Amino acid sequence: MLATPEFWVLVSFVLFIGLLVYVKIPGKVGAMLDERARRIAKELEEARNLRDEAQALLAEYDRKRRDAEKEAEAIIVQAREEAEAFAVETRHKLTETVERRGRLAEEKIAQAEAQAVKEVRAAAADLAIAAARQMIAEEMQGARAAKLVDASIAELKDKLH
Repeated sequence: MLATPEFWVLVSFVLFIGLLVYVKIPGKVGAMLDERARRIAKELEEARNLRDEAQALLAEYDRKRRDAEKEAEAIIVQAREEAEAFAVETRHKLTETVERRGRLAEEKIAQAEAQAVKEVRAAAADLAIAAARQMIAEEMQGARAAKLVDASIAELKDKLH
């Protein structure tokens, strides 16, 4: 039996296992495996915590996004209302301006008409006076003209006193 190689392989294997047990390799391997299991459990716990934090962050960002969308909608609604109010106010001011300018134009036209009427009346009066002078000058000559002048002077004296 000592001459067979299987025997020596068995002996060396048993010695190797004995040496491993003597040096407490199985305990060290177990401790290493336990440490690795604890480290993996710790990493899993950290991963769960990170996932929970990420979900909380995602929920917060979703809430912020919804709030921002609501705020944007409110801003758009407010802008539309302000634009409509501005348009109404602008139309109102434009209508007032057009009416005011229309009144001013009508007043200017009325003033121009009144001025034209005055000028026409003045021209007609001047023309009538000139025509009356010419007629008087042609018809009133001599004694009749002197009588008229004397009567006018007498009336003038009565009116002055």
